Amino acid sequence: MRSSVLSVLLLAAAVPLPAQEHAPAAGGSSLMSINTGLMFWTLVIFAILFVILKRFAFPAIIGAVEAREKALEDAITGAQRDREDAARLLAEHRAALDASRGEGQKLIADARAAGERVRTEMVEAAHKEQANMISRARAEIESEKVKAIADLRREAVELAITGAAKVIEKNLDDASNRQLVESFLASVTPAAVSASR
Repeated sequence: MRSSVLSVLLLAAAVPLPAQEHAPAAGGSSLMSINTGLMFWTLVIFAILFVILKRFAFPAIIGAVEAREKALEDAITGAQRDREDAARLLAEHRAALDASRGEGQKLIADARAAGERVRTEMVEAAHKEQANMISRARAEIESEKVKAIADLRREAVELAITGAAKVIEKNLDDASNRQLVESFLASVTPAAVSASR
């Protein structure tokens, strides 16, 4: 390729152009005239400069551009990897947050159910305790009633014996008198007493 470029340059320098044949002889040059000597040396200088640049400057420039390109590709790849990691972490955090929300909801529901169960148990225990207290109170009332009736009977028997002893002025046998009065009182019902009044 170098030889073809050089041969083209040499041909261009050796062949006079038609514009030069018609150039003014006074040594003046116009803007439209072609000067082959100037063109030849311009092309030679360009070729030499191109070879020097190609040998020394272009590899350094191309290396710098490639290094920059590689750095940019690495940065883009790193940014994509970081973005993917961030998206993955965000998804994991959202999943963990949803799981902890669900766990919190479950704990709240469990606590409510446990509270309701404890409340129900406490209400049932209170009802049982109330029923036990009522039954004990009724039993105590019944016991006191029986005791009071027995005390009244004893008092009534004592009064009746005392009254009968005074009437007949004779003290009868305590055991037989007591048995007689108790049998009489047992035969007397509350309805008979209220009817006799």
